[in-house]
Amino acid sequence: MALYRLVAVIKNPSDEDFLVVRQAPPPPLPEEEYRSFVDSDLWDLPSAPLNPLGGDRRSETVVEGAYSLLDDLDLEKFDVDSALDEVLSLSYLESPLEGRWSVWKFVKEPEFGPGPPVNVLFILGIVKSKEGILKESCQWLSKESALMLLQEVKASATRVGPFVFMGIVPGVAKATNVSATCTLHYQEYPPGITLVPMKSRTREPFHTTNLIVVVADDAINEQKDSSFVTCGNSLLVDPGCSSRFHPDLADLVAKLPRKLVVFVTHHHYDHVDGLSVIQKCNPDAVLLAHENTSRHIGRGEWSLCRTLISGGEKIQIGDHRFEVIFAPGHTDGHLALLHVSTNSLIVGDHCVGQGSAVLDVRAGGNLKDYFQTTYRFLDLSPHVLIPMHGRINLWPKRMLCGYLKHRRDRELSILNAIENGSKTLFDIISKSYADVDIKFWLPASSNVRIHVDHLAYQEKLPKDFSIQKFQASCGSHFLCRWSWTYLKSRGIVTVIGVIGAASFAIAFAVKEKFSG
Repeated sequence: MALYRLVAVIKNPSDEDFLVVRQAPPPPLPEEEYRSFVDSDLWDLPSAPLNPLGGDRRSETVVEGAYSLLDDLDLEKFDVDSALDEVLSLSYLESPLEGRWSVWKFVKEPEFGPGPPVNVLFILGIVKSKEGILKESCQWLSKESALMLLQEVKASATRVGPFVFMGIVPGVAKATNVSATCTLHYQEYPPGITLVPMKSRTREPFHTTNLIVVVADDAINEQKDSSFVTCGNSLLVDPGCSSRFHPDLADLVAKLPRKLVVFVTHHHYDHVDGLSVIQKCNPDAVLLAHENTSRHIGRGEWSLCRTLISGGEKIQIGDHRFEVIFAPGHTDGHLALLHVSTNSLIVGDHCVGQGSAVLDVRAGGNLKDYFQTTYRFLDLSPHVLIPMHGRINLWPKRMLCGYLKHRRDRELSILNAIENGSKTLFDIISKSYADVDIKFWLPASSNVRIHVDHLAYQEKLPKDFSIQKFQASCGSHFLCRWSWTYLKSRGIVTVIGVIGAASFAIAFAVKEKFSG
């Protein structure tokens, strides 16, 4: 079941300016080392959760045009009053509204997961006067100023959030070509960057991989600037949908301009499962990948033109400019992509929309590289992080610092487990991940192995700890102990025992009957 959010478009009739509110950032981390990494101000339309009313209660607030939403949302069954009270408390306006609130727009969020989608209701209110803003956390903004802040972004400069883009700017922005191309459920933000979450063979708690789609506003017939590694009229990043959704991907590719660039952040199947579909639909497409990624992609998946990249290269998609960032850690060939005009960073699997990323020890993933990549991202001061699983993150520096802290805290807990006598992979995980559901211990085992390698690199392991014995415990020894513990935790062992005992009793009774 979807959740809902109420967003207020508060306008002044004299000049069509609208009210924006400075958004509250997440709480800062307590450690001194992270305090210098501060995200720039983010301004957006005032909003609040729109929660359902219990029982037979009905909302008393009248919103004009609410009947048009009945197929998607019955406003009478939601606590509009409380949501509006919260919105108005953020806006600090003295001037009263002219007339009633009215429906402005209703936007359904794609299913990014792991939680339910959050659908957004925009309602319009007109104030009699722009006078009376009581707090510095509010300001009036014109559509043209908002568009400029969205499209021409400078590092660490003031930012404008997605509600402004969804609710206000489309009226003055150049229409995106993706809306005419993509029939799938998608979200565009920042401008020009479209996310299409598609079902994939990814790991829980996620179920989709975000396909990134960029379509040029102005077509390029030939490459005019030698500083670009390639140019095109459309871009796809990480086509990793599962086979069931290959027809949807084929339909999308068929509608894209033929001069297509395909960029993969790394080789995991939930990021490349759709490559074979693309090459079949568009034999002119060009694949961009790191050498360490390309060697994992067989000719059955991609037999067409490949361009190997290593970081620093520039890509041109119409009037969109991208810069390739070498970002190892998750794998040894992992790449990120910076959208220059909006300073937004497509991070692959370095970050995810919720929780922490798993580093792949089998594909060269390691913690030293992961830390270095995270600091490289911090130096870029991106305005938004775009992961391939889950929602975008509007507080990039806070998220990246949170990842650094999480990894360091986890490494400390692993070291404590080792110092307290844990020698095997299973023993270390059972102590350092005791607060985590056992079903996630299996993917976490890769991270633990990487942490132990990092501790060895830093020469922090106790002298009596044997790396050789630890590595020997990472195969079938770990799988057997994990499987048994998982089955016991789910009560499956007891069920198996009861069935076994009952079967034995029945067999014995039958034998006694016929032998007697």
